[in-house]
Amino acid sequence: MRKEYSKQYLEEENMPNNPTELFLLWLKEAKDAQVLEPNAMCLSTSNKHTNQPSGRMVLLKDFDERGFVWFTNYTSRKANDLYDNPLASLTFWWGDLERSVRVEGSVEKISEEESDKYHSVRPVDSQIGAWSSNQSSRIESREKLIEQENLVREKLSKEYLDNGTPIPRPKHWGGYRLSPQKIEFWKGRGGRMHDRILYERKEDKDGKIEWTKTRLQP
Repeated sequence: MRKEYSKQYLEEENMPNNPTELFLLWLKEAKDAQVLEPNAMCLSTSNKHTNQPSGRMVLLKDFDERGFVWFTNYTSRKANDLYDNPLASLTFWWGDLERSVRVEGSVEKISEEESDKYHSVRPVDSQIGAWSSNQSSRIESREKLIEQENLVREKLSKEYLDNGTPIPRPKHWGGYRLSPQKIEFWKGRGGRMHDRILYERKEDKDGKIEWTKTRLQP
C-alpha cells in the first residue's frame, strides 16, 4: 500500500526556536482534527542485558518544558527496562494530518505527589485495575484475570469505597517523564521527499538551554 502525500511543507525559518511550542500546536491540531487517541505514543525501550528493544503504546498525560509524562505499572517490562537503561524514545503518528513526531531522551519517575494527584482523578475502575493487574506477568486465562480483579475489587470496596474513602495509589504504579534531548518533526511530502526537521537540545557551561534546528534527508 502506498499513499501520495500533500504539498504542505515544513520550512526551518517558519518554525519556532523552541520545539515545545510546535509540539503543543501539532497536538492541538490533531485533537481538533479528531484524530483517534491523539495523545497515543509508542514508547520504545531496550533491555540493558539482552539489547532487545521493545515498543508499546501508552498515552501522554502531561507535557511541558520538562518533558513527556505517562503512567504505568512500575513492575512491568518497560519499567524493568527503564530501571537498568533509562534511555527511551517516543513516536507520535497522526496519519490523517500526514505528521509524525519522534522524541529521544532520558527517563525518570515523577514525584509521588504528582502520581498521587493523577491517580486521584482516575475513574474508580481504572484505580482498581492498577491494583489488580500484575502487568506483563503471565496468566492462564481471561477468566482468571477477571477473578483476580473481582477479588481485589471486593477487598478495596470493603476497605475504602463502602465508607466513602478514596482508593489510595498503589506504590507499584505511577508516572514517568522523558526529558527530551532530540525532537524530530516529520511531514509527508510528494514523491517521498518528506520534510524532517530535527531539534537538538544544547546546554552551555552556564546552564542555558538552547535548541538547534537541522534538516534531515528523507
